[in-house]
Amino acid sequence: MDQQYYRKIQPKVGGWLKKIFKQRSVLLTLLIAVPAVSFMTFSNKGILEHLSLASQKHEIQAKIIQGQEEQRKLQELSKALDTDPKAIEKIAREKYAMVRNGETVYKVKKEK
Repeated sequence: MDQQYYRKIQPKVGGWLKKIFKQRSVLLTLLIAVPAVSFMTFSNKGILEHLSLASQKHEIQAKIIQGQEEQRKLQELSKALDTDPKAIEKIAREKYAMVRNGETVYKVKKEK
């Protein structure tokens, strides 16, 4: 009989959470904010996709710069081959293993 006059102690686990969810403004805010944030993050126009595209853009720009540098070197070589006989001789010796009359070629074997 004494038990009926005592207050029953409820566990406090999740008590503050229940109070928050009882407020309609907080619940409404969560119902709007959670889908909006997830859409902005994970959609095809979201933040993650934007970061991925930005990194791809930087990689492609680096490849473009490298290609332009290679093109510039090849154009210089082409101009040199058009006008300079020494450049022609150098390419003929290196690429095609050509030698002048009377020259002796020595090949050195590399040891492994």
